[in-house]
Amino acid sequence: MKMIVAILQPHRLETVREALASVGVHGMTASEAQGYGRQGGHKEIYRGAEYEIHFVPKVKIEVAVSDNDEDRAVEAIQTAAQTGRIGDGKIFVMDLSRAVRIRTGEVGEEAL
Repeated sequence: MKMIVAILQPHRLETVREALASVGVHGMTASEAQGYGRQGGHKEIYRGAEYEIHFVPKVKIEVAVSDNDEDRAVEAIQTAAQTGRIGDGKIFVMDLSRAVRIRTGEVGEEAL
């Protein structure tokens, strides 16, 4: 099993959700996040004064998938989140050693 964590632009969240559902991935956790990458934030002008925004609003999604679904899920996220501009985000894939469905006690891939 794999845990996929992706950091992406907030306006791409619904598109990513639809893309994951279309490849058979059901269930996702989304959280609001702030951060910066290579761009180091950006500058904005408000009422004539320029100021720097160091932390850019992002969305962090977490998806647990079986090993067989990993490549399809990563490709779906990448395709749906990509705008071609700086700040599109990152995808991280980690091994997931155990999953337990609290309601039924199912363990492993059955719990996903």
